[in-house]
Amino acid sequence: ENLKQHFPIRKGVLKRVVGAVKAVDDVSFSIKKSQMFGLVGESGSGKTTAGRSILKLLEPTDGKVFYKGQEITGLNRTETRKLRKEMQIIFQDPNASLHPRMRIGSIIKRAMIVNKVHDGPEIDDHARKLIARMGLTPQHYNRYPHELSGGQQQRVGIARSLAIEPDIWFLDEPFSALDPLIRKEMQDEFLRLQGVLNKTILFVTHDFDEALRLADRIAIMKDGVIEQLDTPANIVLNPATEYVHKFTEEVPREKVLKIEAVMDPVDSSENIGDLRVSKDAIIETVAEAVLSESKVVSVVDANNRVVGNLHPSKVITVLFGGSTKHSS
Repeated sequence: ENLKQHFPIRKGVLKRVVGAVKAVDDVSFSIKKSQMFGLVGESGSGKTTAGRSILKLLEPTDGKVFYKGQEITGLNRTETRKLRKEMQIIFQDPNASLHPRMRIGSIIKRAMIVNKVHDGPEIDDHARKLIARMGLTPQHYNRYPHELSGGQQQRVGIARSLAIEPDIWFLDEPFSALDPLIRKEMQDEFLRLQGVLNKTILFVTHDFDEALRLADRIAIMKDGVIEQLDTPANIVLNPATEYVHKFTEEVPREKVLKIEAVMDPVDSSENIGDLRVSKDAIIETVAEAVLSESKVVSVVDANNRVVGNLHPSKVITVLFGGSTKHSS
């Protein structure tokens, strides 16, 4: 438990009543350390209220929220301010955290100083390294926010949040204002950063495809309740409700599911061929090779250890429809 950061929202939590409407009702989940957790839903589903209540931007009227085993509902202002140093928020509009009259380098350095992360002669070097990590050039360091594109501003917002060295990132529809090409670039950037930093990330989005691409686990919300909470693979292959099915029916499953979603347990008694595929490979990228095989394909992990068997028929099912039983 010491290795986990928990955000369980217990029964009855976050009950915000306007007339007879509850923004979030009877929602409960936990997030493990280094996990990317997506809250997905249409406008008015309760996803943003749930996310903001976890970070104490909203105070629940009922229920409890825990962080690292400590209840954080009801903290006073001083305790809340201290807690928020461990949690950084990246909003839909990157300008929300970028002072328009400050140069980019100064914005990042100010975040370090205010939060007492770095100070002294080395602070400028730290700020420049963060700018470079986000794919920006030294020339960006002395520019103002309005001189940057939307994607560059979002990168600066991320650099600013990293400057504070948070344990938790909360992303509130962070890429929805960007055009599709830049949006994909920023998704790629987050996946790259997560591979290096292993942050705990909670993000809110209405874009199910985005959640499939980024999240380890997804909670799909409707009318203030969770319709399904599961891995992306289980949600796509086995939608629990008709509402969830509507989210998944247009998803090109072969483009989002990994081989581990459709593999079977290791069975050495089967007729196994020479082909091996990674459990983390997207099905589309290996489908042609797998379907060319007449024998069972071995599935391996990053250390080339066999972790499962893959039957070509499972890939056919994913490509052309039907239900697939799988391990996850």
